[in-house]
Amino acid sequence: MAACIFCDRDAFDILAETSLSFAIRDKFPVRPLHTLILSKRHVESAFDLTEEEFHDIFRLSNQMQRRLRSEDATVAGFNFGSNVGAVAGQKIMHVHFHLIPRREGDTPPPPAKG
Repeated sequence: MAACIFCDRDAFDILAETSLSFAIRDKFPVRPLHTLILSKRHVESAFDLTEEEFHDIFRLSNQMQRRLRSEDATVAGFNFGSNVGAVAGQKIMHVHFHLIPRREGDTPPPPAKG
């Protein structure tokens, strides 16, 4: 396996973390404050997570959405999800969830860029 960029957590400005997951800003944000929530353990997809890891990621995601709303009062909603597999748009084969703040007047988010 080639080196995984998401496994090198020292390369990122970590916004928040737990024993099982961490949050960072997306390097290619589709909207301001676009955040990624990742498993610390290297697995390719959400379907490979343990139940404990899955719940931990969702708890951290909930914490981050509250933080994003407090940082920007114009945030009115979120896109939240994970691409699983190359054919679904997954670019880095390390499980990560996108938490994309949405504001009134936003256009639909563009496709992910490599």
